[in-house]
Amino acid sequence: MSNGPLPNKVDPRKLAERNVRITGKADLIGMPNLCQSLIGTDGSVDVDLQFAVAEEGRRIRMITGSATGHVYMTCQRCLDPVEVTVEVDFNLGLAASEEAAKQLPRTFDPLIIGDEEIELLSVVEEELILSLPTDAYHDDCSIKTSYGDAGAVTEDNDKPNPFSVLAQLKASNK
Repeated sequence: MSNGPLPNKVDPRKLAERNVRITGKADLIGMPNLCQSLIGTDGSVDVDLQFAVAEEGRRIRMITGSATGHVYMTCQRCLDPVEVTVEVDFNLGLAASEEAAKQLPRTFDPLIIGDEEIELLSVVEEELILSLPTDAYHDDCSIKTSYGDAGAVTEDNDKPNPFSVLAQLKASNK
């Protein structure tokens, strides 16, 4: 078991064979794609990953785990920052190719790795992006309905209607 910052690159096949568990914190600043949907890059996410081999008719290397944390997004009502709790559980089945991914049981989300090591932070980042709400709101957000001075808006009813000429033309065609 590892506790601390997540390793940059890992070989998930070897970790699954050894039944390794990795826990740690992932800084938001290291996840630029996630930060595009957030306000600020301060903070971190707690990550818990278990690499294992499942015996479901055949040996399937898998990554199960969770990531939780608090991030700030823009409230879609008042445009102020709102704290959002992100929680994601994932169950990834490792596949060497697209064809192998199609053979995985439906209980696994495929992670196509080929013969390379994977960037662990990128995998966690993608799962966190999928767990973000599409629209973030405050629970008790008060929407501003008027801006500026209340007396600044005046109605000018003294102006003639520019379409009154068309009404006269329409009446004369009858």
